[in-house]
Amino acid sequence: MSIQHTQFTDISTPAFSPRLADKMGRDRLGLYDSKLRDHHVALRERFQDHGAEHLSDAEMLELLLLHASPRKDTRPIAQKILAEFGDIASTLAADTARLEALIGVSATQDLKLVFGASKRMAKARIAHRPLISSWDAVLTYCRTSLAHKETEEFHVLFLNRRNMLIADETLGVGTVDHVPVYPREVLKRALELNSCAIILVHNHPSGDPSPSSSDIEMTKLIKQAADSLSITLHDHLIIGATGETSFVSEGLL
Repeated sequence: MSIQHTQFTDISTPAFSPRLADKMGRDRLGLYDSKLRDHHVALRERFQDHGAEHLSDAEMLELLLLHASPRKDTRPIAQKILAEFGDIASTLAADTARLEALIGVSATQDLKLVFGASKRMAKARIAHRPLISSWDAVLTYCRTSLAHKETEEFHVLFLNRRNMLIADETLGVGTVDHVPVYPREVLKRALELNSCAIILVHNHPSGDPSPSSSDIEMTKLIKQAADSLSITLHDHLIIGATGETSFVSEGLL
C-alpha cells in the first residue's frame, strides 16, 4: 500500500485592518458614525427649541425620513424628493404610488400619516360650527386638502339647516386640467344626506385658481338644480397653489 503525499500551498492572509473591521461592525449593527449622529441630534434640538418654522423643507423632510431610517443619512433622499415634487406641501399631497416608487413604502406611510394628521387638524376647526361664520377655517381646510393635488378633484361640502358640516365628499376625480361633474349626482347626494345647503370645491393643479368657462357653466347648472329643490348653494371655491377664487366674491354666483 502506497502512501500519497499531499502538497500544501501556502496561502497568505491579508493584513488585518481595524478600520475595515470597525466599518463592517457598524454596518452589521446598524450603527452610524459620530458626525452623522451629531448632525441628527443638532437638527432635532433645533426643531425642539425653535419649532418647524426654523427648519427648511429639506430639513423637515430629513427629520421625517429618520423615522423609517433612523441611522441613515436622509439628506440625499430629502433632496431627491424636493427635486421631484418641489416643496414639502406638494410632497405630502403627492400620489402615493409615485412616492413609494421614489422612497419606498415605509417612508411613504410616514409622510402620508403627517398629511392625514394635517387634514384632520384643519377639519377639526370647521366641525360642529356654522361654516358661513368660520370662512377662514373653511379656506384653510380646502387649501390643506386640495391645493397641491396633482389631478383635479371635485368636492362638495354638504351642510345641515344650521350650516354645519354633514360631510365632505369627493364626487369627481379627473386629469391635470379636467374633472367630470354631474349636477344630478350632486343634488341626489344632497337629498340622501338631508342636506339643506352645499359648498362646491375643486382644485386647479396648474396653481391658477381662475375659473374656466366650463367651471362657470357647470356652477350655473348646479345652482338652477339646487334652487328647484330649495337647497342653497353658498359658494363655489377653486383652490390653487397660488391662492383661491370664490364665485360669490367674484360676482359669479
